[in-house]
Amino acid sequence: MKAYVFPGQGAQFPGMGKNLYEKSALAADMFELANKTLGFRITDLMFNGTEEDLKQTKVTQPAIFLHSAILASVLGDSFRPDMVAGHSLGEFSALVANKTLSFEDGLRLVSKRALAMQKACEMTPSTMAAILGLDDKIVEEVCAEISEVVVPANYNSPGQIVISGSNEGIDKAIEVLKTKGAKRALKLAVGGAFHSPVMEPARVELEEAIRSTFFNNPICPVYQNFSAKPSTNPDEIRSNLVLQLTSPVRWTQSVINMTAGGATSFVEVGPGNVLQGLIKKINKDSVTEGAVY
Repeated sequence: MKAYVFPGQGAQFPGMGKNLYEKSALAADMFELANKTLGFRITDLMFNGTEEDLKQTKVTQPAIFLHSAILASVLGDSFRPDMVAGHSLGEFSALVANKTLSFEDGLRLVSKRALAMQKACEMTPSTMAAILGLDDKIVEEVCAEISEVVVPANYNSPGQIVISGSNEGIDKAIEVLKTKGAKRALKLAVGGAFHSPVMEPARVELEEAIRSTFFNNPICPVYQNFSAKPSTNPDEIRSNLVLQLTSPVRWTQSVINMTAGGATSFVEVGPGNVLQGLIKKINKDSVTEGAVY
């Protein structure tokens, strides 16, 4: 069985999507529809913008979504997923790929998500940090003992977890985790504390948009970040998508569960190959590849 996986924020690069636009009439049409839907030419920033241009949350998230969702579309008959999953933002790409969401609705939600998250970041100074070389339980215990806001945000692979919270909370957690034996404890260059209570205002704002969007019955299960379990129920998918903003990305458990569910190969659809590397660390026997058009 084949699992298709979709990357999240951080996978962007200058020139992303240009090759798709130039080689596929379908892709070009979808990119132009995106320009019209967003109200600005995101293709100009994707194809010709700088790294700094692409770091703007309102640009980054739609850009990665477009690269992934359009690539899945142009793969045509060769795109036959038995299951899908996306890392954080990538969950929206996955839900378009398995037909839960239409392309236009997926893009609108991603754009609203990006703007809401950017607004939440501006309201509360916050950040994230990557912690390497410690058991998840140790990281969880340290976070729980700190009075400031700091929580596990991304369970990326065994020994690799990202924490999220206030600037003070992250600083304190880094100090303690280093004494616990962390090989690395490094602040990330991100706009704020994603997948933490700091995102509560964004969750409230996005929930209204998600609740008013039509969710179809998917063509295959999606393994969602919030539960790490497969779902084909539109109402359950909708609820989990709302909870995703303030809950951790359970990527390690999702990959384990997809493998247990019969996945024998994983295909990453979108920019970069970060997920292929994480999957190999989670399950060394996994067959991984990137989608090529």
